[in-house]
Amino acid sequence: METASRCASIDHLIIIGNGMASHRLIEALVRHPRRPTCITVIGEEPVPAYNRILLSPLLAGELATDALTFRDQAWYAEQGITLLLDEKVVTIDRDNCRITTESDRCLDYDHLVIATGSLPTIPNVSGIELAGVHSFRDLKDATALEAIAQRGGNAVVIGSGLLGLEAAEGLRKRGSDIKVSVLQRSERLMNRQLDETAACLLENTLSQRGIHIATNASLAVLEDNGHGHVQAVMLSDGRRLPADSVIVAAGITPNVELGQQAGLRCERAIVVDAHLTTSDPHIAALGECCQFDQHTYGLVEPIWRQVDVLAAVLCGETTDGYQEVTTATKLKVSGVALFAFGPTEAGHEHDVLRYRDPESGDYRRLLLRDGQLEGAVLYGDTRHGPWYFEQALASADLTACRQTLLFGPSDAEVLQTEHADNANSPASSSSASPSSSHLPTSEVA
Repeated sequence: METASRCASIDHLIIIGNGMASHRLIEALVRHPRRPTCITVIGEEPVPAYNRILLSPLLAGELATDALTFRDQAWYAEQGITLLLDEKVVTIDRDNCRITTESDRCLDYDHLVIATGSLPTIPNVSGIELAGVHSFRDLKDATALEAIAQRGGNAVVIGSGLLGLEAAEGLRKRGSDIKVSVLQRSERLMNRQLDETAACLLENTLSQRGIHIATNASLAVLEDNGHGHVQAVMLSDGRRLPADSVIVAAGITPNVELGQQAGLRCERAIVVDAHLTTSDPHIAALGECCQFDQHTYGLVEPIWRQVDVLAAVLCGETTDGYQEVTTATKLKVSGVALFAFGPTEAGHEHDVLRYRDPESGDYRRLLLRDGQLEGAVLYGDTRHGPWYFEQALASADLTACRQTLLFGPSDAEVLQTEHADNANSPASSSSASPSSSHLPTSEVA
């Protein structure tokens, strides 16, 4: 609560960074009656904040650039916010509470928020500096990849997480004469989110669309064509993939340069407390550039919760502070919906329920221990994912509805209620066995 009272009256708030986290914070602040008097937002890109999640459909030609923009420049002015675009902050003078930009602009602040996001993680291999090697993080990258798709040839995507797969699918959709390969370091796609069956289904879907998936692919070197341009990707096991272009989508690294330069406490990212305050009480950090306890961030859900806390702090409200909570992963990879939480691998202690419909392509796998749901993987039909997650968070006893659990809440909740009623009834010495009439028995393990 000390942090909240310290920020109770802010004349000039400067926010460094104009990405999704920054914009979410701005939207929260302008709705508050005790917002900071003056707000200045500084962004390195030449355009206002936009939805980076939609870069993939933009690349695929499914959206226009304007559809990504949250607010135009006029909106910032209407809210009394100074928006400085195409400006990079190069120094933070903590002693004098002043920042300096690359154009030698100096601004004083009462409170500062660093929301500089992250940078693509670049593999440390020979040839990574060659022409033809790209990342996929912003509008400029999307424009470059669009040109690659339209030229055709061979493109290799390094990384098979959500961003890598979406980049590959976007290239495929946008270019009629392009051959796309994806490198996956482990034995299966999205191994942190999917079990073996779901990963195989996803790989089959992408392969049928013409995307080549190379698993167990350890990058060794990018081959030079003799003119400073990439011409192939060499793997450690000797495989060689022709490559006119290489797209690096191998994860993100928190952008902590400013924090380090300012002497803030940094580990993997800029370290913050539960009020998002750094080691300097006048400076906060938010989003992908910050670290709370040992956690860094790449998904929006925890960052949105950080925004709620920081907005309260900056407006002088009392807040319990940010806390880590279990989150589920809800993704849409190349048109395939996925929902997952908990362990990806079943242990000997787990009761495993599986359902698969080859015709529709739907797959579900639930992990229970002592009647409680610990993990789920849903592929295709993910409608019931949030309900499963609620049951897991509540540590609900699902023993009574085990037989219908794979089919979502409707029958399961009826059986749970009946079980509870029977258990509380003095006239009942035992509960009836749940009906399994809705189940194709060959589909349940």
